[in-house]
Amino acid sequence: VQLVESGGGLVQPGGSLRLSCVASGFPFSSYGMTWFRQAPGKERELVASITSTGGTTDYADSVKGRFAIFRDNAKNTVYLQMNSLKPEDTAVYYCKAVGFWVWGQGTQVTVSS
Repeated sequence: VQLVESGGGLVQPGGSLRLSCVASGFPFSSYGMTWFRQAPGKERELVASITSTGGTTDYADSVKGRFAIFRDNAKNTVYLQMNSLKPEDTAVYYCKAVGFWVWGQGTQVTVSS
């Protein structure tokens, strides 16, 4: 199992970013996918999840209405669209397949003016 995240960067408050996670080594379209984040000095937390078909999504209360998770099974890729970003969204973001305890390298998101 390999997960490669990308798309992070420095953005001003109120801005947007789209993160991508390309997966390999397992039948991607058969597994739910999740996005986690870890801020400095804090535990890793679940941000969003999506079922294998993309039919059901769920979000942490802190990002509801601002973030959207979606996937393209033909490209083995899961995305996290992040809008109306806040400084408290600053963290390293990781994707993870449901049922596999494997992490990618993560992608840094910094929200600052």
